[in-house]
Amino acid sequence: MNELGQRAKQAAYILAGSSRATKDDALCRAGAALVEHTETILLANEVDVATARASLVSESVIDRLRLDDSRIESMAKGLRDVAALDDPVGEVVDGSVRPNGLRIRRVRVPFGVVGIIYENRPNVTSDAMGLCLKSGNAVMLRGSAGALESNRAIVKALREGVVSAGLPEDVVVLVEDVRHETVDEFVRLRESIDLLIPRGGPSLIAMVLDRAIVPYIIDGDGNCHVYVDASADLDMAERIIINAKMQRPSVCNAMESLLVHRDIAEVLLKRLDRSLDGVELVGDARTRIAIARAGTATEEDYATEFLDLRLAIGVVDSIDEAIRHIRRYSSGHSEAIVTNDYANASRFVNEVDAAAVLVNASTRFVDGGELGLGAEIGISTQKLHARGPMGLRELTSLKYVIEGDGQVRS
Repeated sequence: MNELGQRAKQAAYILAGSSRATKDDALCRAGAALVEHTETILLANEVDVATARASLVSESVIDRLRLDDSRIESMAKGLRDVAALDDPVGEVVDGSVRPNGLRIRRVRVPFGVVGIIYENRPNVTSDAMGLCLKSGNAVMLRGSAGALESNRAIVKALREGVVSAGLPEDVVVLVEDVRHETVDEFVRLRESIDLLIPRGGPSLIAMVLDRAIVPYIIDGDGNCHVYVDASADLDMAERIIINAKMQRPSVCNAMESLLVHRDIAEVLLKRLDRSLDGVELVGDARTRIAIARAGTATEEDYATEFLDLRLAIGVVDSIDEAIRHIRRYSSGHSEAIVTNDYANASRFVNEVDAAAVLVNASTRFVDGGELGLGAEIGISTQKLHARGPMGLRELTSLKYVIEGDGQVRS
């Protein structure tokens, strides 16, 4: 592990001094290599999927793990899209001239080596590499055992692409030892890793919080809510709810809890009983009156990120009650209100504490690509340095550059 970290560190020094043209060329070549090696990557992925099925994991886990031609092309396109974005490295954030003539600038610089721990999402492998490389960082990847064969094949293609552009292959390294013990070692590689980003479930996050000595940004759970206010357009609300829950239920920006104002609850919930066909519904007593098939929601249901076709529903008497519910159960990821009341929309935006707050839009839009950042490295639910979808700028630090003409301090 230490050797891998030092190799990445040495590659990071070279990458930090590389031009935008070189980095963009490397990204495009890496994308082309992914497409060129599609067959090999898919064969490796089949091994991982078969192993997962034999372990009787849920379909949502299989969905996150599975690759196909279109997903690989999407990964390649993600790299090309990142290449087309502005390079943040060297960007002048602000500047001033002191009374003594010193010229001061703050400029964006790479962190160095970014370490990423993630679970069964092989597309994260290329997304992470793309954003890290463009922002001048080497990346050290520690994926899960369940996606090891896929990650090996993907990283091999990525390394081939960057080498063909003249960069060292160790700008992207994969930790292939996937024993649990290596996670503990990984989060303590302070001499090699400059920034750690864990992307996983509660147990991984808890371990990082307890054990990491490397600075980290938490990519947290997505217990996301949609609140439908009394003034909402019900057609709009139904469209948003269906999209937020059903378009891709296995991802962190999918809706997990629905809150409905009592004045429109009966009408809207009866509509949703039909349109959310295939979704397991649980709710409070008033929900169960409107939807006979709904089960009883527990405290745990309202606090859970299901990542599946399951939805917790609550009927509330006011926007105040909705905000109190969200404050109690939210993971701080993404929260949405559907309303035609400007005052209530403003209250929701101002009083709900989350990385992203949406008005009359699906939570599924809280995504780096949808927000114009390119492929994201994750969605931060903490408040220092980065919050929300993390793109290129969130993968840089700042450096003071001070220029003078021989000034000395008196």
